[in-house]
Amino acid sequence: MFDRELVKGSTSLILLQLLTEKDMYGYEIVKEMERRSGHALQVKEGTLYPALHKLEKQEYIEAYWLEMEKGPARKYYKITESGKEILQKKTNEWQSFVSVIDKVIGRKGYDSI
Repeated sequence: MFDRELVKGSTSLILLQLLTEKDMYGYEIVKEMERRSGHALQVKEGTLYPALHKLEKQEYIEAYWLEMEKGPARKYYKITESGKEILQKKTNEWQSFVSVIDKVIGRKGYDSI
């Protein structure tokens, strides 16, 4: 399990990436994050839904309801074109950040900072 602040800072990047692959509903997103991370990322509803609502307000994702054959309708989320654009920007920023942190903590040479 990771520090909550680390997870919180990367949640939007993770959500946007997952939603580029397919539309998902909240519980499905949580389970996919857990599965892909080997259960290291366990996001609670109190983190997930505010992050989804923020992305929706920024128009990076859209929500829609889908009726289920059995059970209640589910609210699905899908990425928008502007969401795809910001995902590329955030991915590049994340990769640069990780590279700099690696250099600072001594994992890579620091000559090129």
